[in-house]
Amino acid sequence: MSIKIDKEKCTACGKCLKVCPGSLIYKDETNKAFIKYEKDCWGCTACLKECKAGAIKYFLGADIGGKGACLHTIQDKDLLHWFIVKPDGKEEKITINQKDANKY
Repeated sequence: MSIKIDKEKCTACGKCLKVCPGSLIYKDETNKAFIKYEKDCWGCTACLKECKAGAIKYFLGADIGGKGACLHTIQDKDLLHWFIVKPDGKEEKITINQKDANKY
């Protein structure tokens, strides 16, 4: 499992660098984020949740049933939209209200 960062969508905010527990994300000469060694990604998805621009995609490997699908998020105020893009291009969307996410 790994991430891929789309430099076209990256806004150079640096939030993904701060939350990566392995310190695997860096900034290039234009301050855009990149991961040096994709295979080293821990798969925690912390960077995905912090990226408000949807610039980070997380690949769901076949070993966990993803069969090549990828996942990305887009934040809209308190709503976090999770998009699962399947290899055939079909997309599923799951929306979580972060304000209510931890209520019991």
